[in-house]
Amino acid sequence: MISITEKTLQDLQFPTILETISEICNTEIGKEKALKITPFRDKESLMQALKQTSEYISSFQNNNAIPNHSFDAITHEIKFLAIEDSFLEVGSFRKIATLSSTVNFLLNFLRKFDDYYPNINARASRVELTKEIVTLIDTVVDKYGEIKDNASPALSDIRKSMNLVRGKVNQSFGIALTQYNGLGYLDDIKESFVQNRRVLAVLSMYRRKVRGTILGSSKTGSIAYIEPEMTLKYSRELSNLEYEEKEEITRILKQLSNAIRPFLDLLKEYQDFLSDIDVIAAKAKYADRINGILPNITEKRRLYFREAFHPILYLTNKQKKEVTYPQTIELQQENRIIVISGPNAGGKTISLKTVGLLQLMLQSGMLIPVHERSETFLFDRILTDIGDNQSIENHLSTYSYRLKNMNYFLKKCNSKTMFLIDEFGTGSDPELGGALAEIFLEEFYHREAFGIITTHYSNLKILANELPFATNANMLFDEKSLEPMYKLVLGQAGSSFTFEVAQKNGIPFGLINRAKKKIEVGKVRFDKTIANLQKERSKLEKTSQNLKEEETRAREEGKKMENINVKIKQKLESYQELYDSNQKTIYIGQKIEDIAEKYFNNKNKKELIGEFLKIVEIENSKRKKATPKENKAIIAKKKEIIEEVKVQVEEIRQEKKEKKLKPVIEKPKPVLKVGDRVRMLDGKAVGSIDAIEKNKATVNYGLFTSKVSLDELDLVEAVKK
Repeated sequence: MISITEKTLQDLQFPTILETISEICNTEIGKEKALKITPFRDKESLMQALKQTSEYISSFQNNNAIPNHSFDAITHEIKFLAIEDSFLEVGSFRKIATLSSTVNFLLNFLRKFDDYYPNINARASRVELTKEIVTLIDTVVDKYGEIKDNASPALSDIRKSMNLVRGKVNQSFGIALTQYNGLGYLDDIKESFVQNRRVLAVLSMYRRKVRGTILGSSKTGSIAYIEPEMTLKYSRELSNLEYEEKEEITRILKQLSNAIRPFLDLLKEYQDFLSDIDVIAAKAKYADRINGILPNITEKRRLYFREAFHPILYLTNKQKKEVTYPQTIELQQENRIIVISGPNAGGKTISLKTVGLLQLMLQSGMLIPVHERSETFLFDRILTDIGDNQSIENHLSTYSYRLKNMNYFLKKCNSKTMFLIDEFGTGSDPELGGALAEIFLEEFYHREAFGIITTHYSNLKILANELPFATNANMLFDEKSLEPMYKLVLGQAGSSFTFEVAQKNGIPFGLINRAKKKIEVGKVRFDKTIANLQKERSKLEKTSQNLKEEETRAREEGKKMENINVKIKQKLESYQELYDSNQKTIYIGQKIEDIAEKYFNNKNKKELIGEFLKIVEIENSKRKKATPKENKAIIAKKKEIIEEVKVQVEEIRQEKKEKKLKPVIEKPKPVLKVGDRVRMLDGKAVGSIDAIEKNKATVNYGLFTSKVSLDELDLVEAVKK
């Protein structure tokens, strides 16, 4: 039975996760449900929720995607149906019918694809499938949300009568319109609608000449809107029929409401089911965004989050196009407490929050962004003390609040608890507060609780080193730039780099030396040793990274060499086959040459044929006779190859055909002489040749003359002699 306080949820930013999932939901009820997600109290329900989300994610990739399950909430309709003798409006019935159809379709789909979605179908199997609701509503209401004409015999008769009367209204109005328009009594607009009635637009000066009822006038008073007297009788009849229609519709809606009322509990269940699917879908979409998976959940006391990402930080950095560094953290019975130390802004708190938030998300039925080989077990309680929790209302300082929190931890902490404490022991005198923090840590340790703490206190680092089932850890820093590398390393305490960071930030060296003299020499030496060790670790990390890169490159080169060797081997085999084939051809050729020479000398045909048969039999003895099945396969293969070759040849022919240029027939160059009408090869203006000198002609265009090369002139066909 897991117990999580509101403070823990806030410390780990769990509400932020819920808000994001809520925004992804399609329905208002789904959004509300998402905001109310809490850790599950029993393992069976939790595992079902996790598998449901995992199954929904799989629908994004397979061909049997879960169909649409969006719906309009019917909360208002459910409340009304619960009131005796109340009735719903026609639009409400359309919403109920759509909801029922959606549920029925989804239930049938999940039953059909139970192999793909067994856990989602397990939730669906608790819901009754019935088409009765849809049938009842479809009998009365059409797909546009209107009452059908045949909803009742009385309504059918009323609407037929209404159609007849409307026809008479239009006919009588048309006669009046024609009559008064011919007399010139009407305005240009001729007609209008007032109080949903068709009226004539009569000029005010003629209003007394038009027989009928005045229903209004224009703003300027220049037009009077009059319903013609001959139309009035039918309009009244239509009004009476409309009233009867309204009364009959009310009776039908009451009858339909009474028919649907017995299904009230089922409708609640339908809405609850679809909103649950909406939340499952939202959790799946969120998991898809953060690359969430379902890690192995074991009974063994081991938490192993490999390459774990803080989901909020991951999405924020993704939006900013920045890198998020994953962390690998392991807690087990033989290593159940980790003490993380190192400079501020190195990522200690994020590492601590990542573990807590991911465990909380998992126990609330959400998939988490870790490596597929990760695993964990379920905690009964997660305790957190993160951030500055001053309480002005209760007059508590930070330290008083933390002591109160520690007291609560001591009451609740056991072997099924995970505790997460940031900046453990701060808020009081370093030595006294550190001593008390040491006692608390020992107490948590002896109770076999799992936990992660961050601290700058040396005594806690030493204690973690001394306790067999606790370990130190640090966040790596670059030894030259003192920039954080955001990588958690287990097994070694981290230096706070107090003086190094101060020097980097421009604090005078003299002041730093004076500060060093103020504290114990042993403390400085201890911190310096840790800092040196951390620098060495950082160097080793870089060396290790370089070696990995070299190893990767070597593997790639090895693969390339293997490929080259395979190709060379294949070529050698091909050359060997070619060589053997050529040798065989030479041998047979030599034999035929010898036989031909013998035949040339003795002209003995019988001996010639005998020698030929001998060669053929020797060669055939070397051949392996194929079975009928193999012959069939060879013939089929040949046919297939021939077909492929035909297709390729046809494609090549087509290509050549397309690329082939039309032959250019060059026209013979005309012989030009004085008086010919010509034009430039690239021009349109026509002129006549006045004179020809060497290879140039003087062309007269009327307004001007021009000297042009004979090669650039063309004889105008129309005036050729």
